[in-house]
Amino acid sequence: MIETSRAQYCPFCKKPKIVSGEIKCLFCQKNKSLDSLFAAASYQNPLLKRAIFLLKYKPFVKELAKPLSFLIIKHFQLLDYPPSFLRNKNGFVLIAVPLSKKKLKKRGFNQSEEIAKELSRFLEIPLYNKVLLKTREALSQTGLNKEERIKNVEGAFLVQNKEKIENKKVLLVDDVFTTGATMEECAKVLKKAGAERVIGVALARE
Repeated sequence: MIETSRAQYCPFCKKPKIVSGEIKCLFCQKNKSLDSLFAAASYQNPLLKRAIFLLKYKPFVKELAKPLSFLIIKHFQLLDYPPSFLRNKNGFVLIAVPLSKKKLKKRGFNQSEEIAKELSRFLEIPLYNKVLLKTREALSQTGLNKEERIKNVEGAFLVQNKEKIENKKVLLVDDVFTTGATMEECAKVLKKAGAERVIGVALARE
């Protein structure tokens, strides 16, 4: 069984604080581009960890994206404070954290994009696939410490078709949130390109 989180936490605190609404704690508000995070469950759950592994690595079970996306939807529905995009969808767009061309060719699909497709159908919020791009092959974040992860993704993303996200609130979708280095770098370039807010959405949090 996979227990779905009923609370929203600050993305960056070492001991995550519960927050109410799409915000970070007061300290993290000062120095981070990612505005908040919704994470459906803990990555320590062995069943969830195994499912994500099968989605991302051989045999690349693409069909797992749909049931896994339901965990995020359930998380939204269980929260005491309903997310704003469940009440009013205007101004929101979905964007998946992109893969490099090499990794996309090897896997055949972007697992975060497949999850985002299901969320787009449920939330009735448009998904933009060719706005945020990964411009270079970085090392795998697995096994790197926090500082190494931050440096590894610096300058690895860019935005094209900026007009699609100008003054928009972006729901940025990824499979696993570990240190937040990847989402933070994506949020930084999205905001520089004109996004009003960037809200992280993940299946699991380390």
